Amino acid sequence: MRLFARLGANRVNVSDLAEEAGVARGTIYNAVPNPDRLFEEVAGDLACEMQERVRVSIVEIADPARRLSCGIRLFLRRAHEEPQWGRFIVQFGFSNKSLRGLLTASSTEEIVKAIGNGRYAIGPEQVTSMVAIIGGATLSGMMLVLEGYKSWREAGSEVAELILVSLGVDRAEAGEIARLELPELVQQ
Repeated sequence: MRLFARLGANRVNVSDLAEEAGVARGTIYNAVPNPDRLFEEVAGDLACEMQERVRVSIVEIADPARRLSCGIRLFLRRAHEEPQWGRFIVQFGFSNKSLRGLLTASSTEEIVKAIGNGRYAIGPEQVTSMVAIIGGATLSGMMLVLEGYKSWREAGSEVAELILVSLGVDRAEAGEIARLELPELVQQ
């Protein structure tokens, strides 16, 4: 993850991997079946791992607005707690399919349901755009945290509140939801 974030998705080679790990090149060939697919595997593993951690962390929360707020804020808190992870997600979040899915996977279905039950006041035709806005705002919030512009609490609450308001949640309620106690990000 560190190498990809530093060198880029297509610039890490077997020699780089061996040097970073402190092992011989042959060890990399023995341990990594297809070095050319390593970036995709790392990105896919990170995406699946975070999706599952967030899902388990918010499983007891019924309100879609609160679930969305917690999901956004969990990403920003993790970026603060694990800056290398955060930098990797921010750098490749839009360009890698697995990571784009990480930011959008559960949002689409939940937003459609929340529109149907009247919780959100956007049209069904706007769901795709809203999911893109949520992903972009989450990545931007993570960048604010990583660059030291805002604390994860400030950025997380502000991003969550603004997203909820754009979904049609009353501003006062959105602000309250965005500042509720955040559940722990469950370890897997």
